[in-house]
Amino acid sequence: MQKQKSSLKKDDTVKVIAGKDKGKIRKVLKAANKKNRVLVEKVNMVKHHRRPDAQMKQGGIVEAEAPIHASNLMLMCTKCNSPIRVKMQRLDDGKKVRVCRKCNEIIDS
Repeated sequence: MQKQKSSLKKDDTVKVIAGKDKGKIRKVLKAANKKNRVLVEKVNMVKHHRRPDAQMKQGGIVEAEAPIHASNLMLMCTKCNSPIRVKMQRLDDGKKVRVCRKCNEIIDS
């Protein structure tokens, strides 16, 4: 089975298109391309029960983000301000960049 490479990178703005947080527009904190999962700010929040230890003196319930699958997210274009699909394009100097399919704006800066 071949893995699909994700077009999402750190600090991208994405929109959640499926799941309990559908419709939220947030920033990508971390992208794990091998597992095709993305950590998004304040999306897919889970609660962990932690024991008190040397580093954290007080135990309790800690809320944190859990990774979400990249197929449940769409990249937001800054120019047309809508969720988009991405195409890859080579510039004249040979550099590969991501381009918006709607407005043909270069996403990578």
